[in-house]
Amino acid sequence: MAESHRPSRTQVKGRRPRPRARATAGTGRMAALLVSPTLLVLTVVVLYPTLMALRESLYGPKGLDPKTGFIRSTEPFVGLRNYADIFGAAGDRFWNAFWNTTFFTVVTVGLETVIGVAMALIMHRAFSGRALVRASILVPWAVPTAISGLLWRWIFNSDGIANALIGHQILWTTEGFHAKVAVIVAEVWKTAPFIGLLVLAGLQVIPKEVYEAARIDGARALRQFWHITLPLVKPALLVAVLFRCMDALRMFDLPYILIGAQKNSVETLSMLAQNEASNVRFGPASAYAVLLFLYVFLIALAFVRLLGADLVGDTGGGRGRTGRFVFARRAEVTA
Repeated sequence: MAESHRPSRTQVKGRRPRPRARATAGTGRMAALLVSPTLLVLTVVVLYPTLMALRESLYGPKGLDPKTGFIRSTEPFVGLRNYADIFGAAGDRFWNAFWNTTFFTVVTVGLETVIGVAMALIMHRAFSGRALVRASILVPWAVPTAISGLLWRWIFNSDGIANALIGHQILWTTEGFHAKVAVIVAEVWKTAPFIGLLVLAGLQVIPKEVYEAARIDGARALRQFWHITLPLVKPALLVAVLFRCMDALRMFDLPYILIGAQKNSVETLSMLAQNEASNVRFGPASAYAVLLFLYVFLIALAFVRLLGADLVGDTGGGRGRTGRFVFARRAEVTA
């Protein structure tokens, strides 16, 4: 007698989630449809210019044709020669701009993070005149960079306010380490409020009950900051630092206006690319731009890879750590 094939329990269970799978697929298609306009805009304004810059970096300037002695009507294809020249004949200038860019990014973002967190803590406290203080702190960030550069150029003038305050004559806007200091001060003054604003948004979503429980358990203000405030605002802080790193790596307008062009002390990769483009050397300028794009992309990729969970906000882990701290303190008090 032939045995009747009966579906196993596993097979039956395997058939049940099909409506849910179809619903998930439908949700995915709807999400793709809603995101498609943004992706289209990004393709037009980001991907296309990047591909065109990559293509242009493979061509040299028109110049004179060594065979005919006439000016070329088209740009000659030179392959990777522009990149070879950057790391060869123009290597000293490139590495100087590279280290200037890295130095400005590390120093300015580090100072902005510390000052921005302090600003956020001040703006978060309840006191008389808080609205005026918040507006005053955010004013530098609202000032256009070109105006900010001109303002600080007047401050750092040889007869300006900076020299009057320190009582010593320093040529801030010439070659030397003083020029770096001037750029750092102006950049931190302008962009620290940006980090403060994002951290303030993170502070405002922290439940007050957490601080009250920690205060009852005997935690002082500094301990509350390290074990409650900092872990819970970490996602917002990391996003702010990531944005600022990407912006600082592309720094151009502030040192260009404040100090000037072709100053080795403050020349960045963006300024180097602009200088080549202003001399109608679009191939080398595009090569510098491509290298800068790769540098920014690698930094952002490393940031997301190493801190991806913290960037999206591991709220469960943060609340768990906070809860464990409160319960541990409560156990100590009870004991």
